[in-house]
Amino acid sequence: MEAGALISELKRRRVIRALVGYGIAAFAVLQIIEPIMHGLHWPDSVLSYVVVALALGFPLVVTLASIFDVKQGRIERAAPARTGKLRGVRLGLVLVGIGVAAAAPGTIWYFFVRGIAKPLPAPAAGTEAVTPSIAVLSFVDMSPGHDQEYFADGVAEEILNALAHVEGLRVPGRTSCFYFKGKSAKLADIGRELRVGNVLEGSLRKDGSRVRITAQLVRVEDEMHLWSETYERELTGVFAVQDEIARDVVDALKLKLSPQNARAGAPTRNTEAYTEYLLGRQLFYALHTEESLQHFERAIALDSNSAPAWGFLSIAVTQLAVNAGRASAEVRDRASAAAERAIALAPEESVGYVARAFLRNFVLWDWPGAQADAERALTLPKSYVNPDNQYALLLLKMGRTREAIEFGRKARDLDPLNTIYWQNLAAYYRSAGELGLARAALTRRLEISPDRPIGSRLAVLDLLSGSVTEALAGFERFPDELAGIAMAKHDLGRATESQQALDALIARDGSKAAYDIAEVHAWCGDRDRAFEWLERAYDQHDLSLSYVKADPLLRNLRDDPRFKVFLKKMKLPVD
Repeated sequence: MEAGALISELKRRRVIRALVGYGIAAFAVLQIIEPIMHGLHWPDSVLSYVVVALALGFPLVVTLASIFDVKQGRIERAAPARTGKLRGVRLGLVLVGIGVAAAAPGTIWYFFVRGIAKPLPAPAAGTEAVTPSIAVLSFVDMSPGHDQEYFADGVAEEILNALAHVEGLRVPGRTSCFYFKGKSAKLADIGRELRVGNVLEGSLRKDGSRVRITAQLVRVEDEMHLWSETYERELTGVFAVQDEIARDVVDALKLKLSPQNARAGAPTRNTEAYTEYLLGRQLFYALHTEESLQHFERAIALDSNSAPAWGFLSIAVTQLAVNAGRASAEVRDRASAAAERAIALAPEESVGYVARAFLRNFVLWDWPGAQADAERALTLPKSYVNPDNQYALLLLKMGRTREAIEFGRKARDLDPLNTIYWQNLAAYYRSAGELGLARAALTRRLEISPDRPIGSRLAVLDLLSGSVTEALAGFERFPDELAGIAMAKHDLGRATESQQALDALIARDGSKAAYDIAEVHAWCGDRDRAFEWLERAYDQHDLSLSYVKADPLLRNLRDDPRFKVFLKKMKLPVD
């Protein structure tokens, strides 16, 4: 049979159409199977098996298409060849050959060309090329009711904290590692964003009193699976599994786990207390601080020796006070007692010291005490909370802005997708007068979490830089920002409107926003009224007052002798 006749025969039997259709379907299957594999944590070999199966399908499809035809919805045997000698076995061999030829390009590309042509991502600075590093991603909840996400996250975080104690291993913070939860991010993107050379991912299935944890360690540069294991235990054995996984990961990375690397232990060995603690932590990270308190309290009621539960209880109580701008004596005592208990239970863990530093820094205004706690936390392995962030905030309030920037960068580098750290870094730059860098930090903050607004922070930068029209437009997007509106209208020469905004602020918030009112008077040049309202803020123990030394909106007061007197009253250092 001549080539032309063969092609005509293939068209008559609709073989070419079947080949094209099958090729499109095979391509679609490959596009779908890869993300499913990663989501279910299947090994890369599964994709190879799928490619082989699809390749074998080409000869089969060609053969079936040549034998059968579809007419009016019925499958019928195709009519015999109209010409020549190509029949029976010879025709079958030709058809199989066509199928193999159709499958060959894709098969050769996948198994031979792809591995050579695919460029390996260059290791980012500060990652595996310099120091071993690993990101612990959130574990997937595979439980029957899909209601154990908090538990899966908690187990992953405990493994993260265990690995954070390993000397010489860089482990990004929880917020950055869990940022990719529910996102179809590629390993290369995760490695680049977090500057890590390895990723630990896994899943958890909790069914009654049984828990099954699957974990696998993947190298970012070539997506090679370095290690994987499945652990099935009674729920009471979950604590040992977390440490076992950490040890296995350390072994797979060929690191040495010395006795000093061993952490103090799990948050609690009581499974009910552990559940409450994990629920509290999930709510705390989701900014449901008041709800989180109830679960920390229940965890402590079930196990009063859980140092992390006491530490988080203290942090949550302090955070609520900071959000309210006020702290009663009862609140101060409660937060202080919880922090003291956390330190007494685990003096070699940083969480209690960070909790007490947070309280002393923001609420008690005990600067030496806060500094001692923060510096002590910096000497201990990082776990649960980052002491660099707390130390940077303290340095800012003491007016040591350059050092605040340094530690703010350290906190950001360890947890690069943590929006709070970018927001804080912007505040350090703003206080130092580096408004461009402050704007860049806020822009990055918005890129990471565009659904969480940053309020009027950009408008404040516009005001400080002299872009007053833009500042006013920014403040007016938030009608409650009466202080910003009053300051911007003052700079635009609209004195009457500025005073009206200030009067409205005093009428609305005079009993709870004395510091904000002092800022407006200071910015507008009324020093006497500014100091009067600062004194009111002091009498009210307005927690915003802790920023008084670093606040650029008070810059018109700094050469006034009364400002140094006020700093001494606050027990802040006087330059």
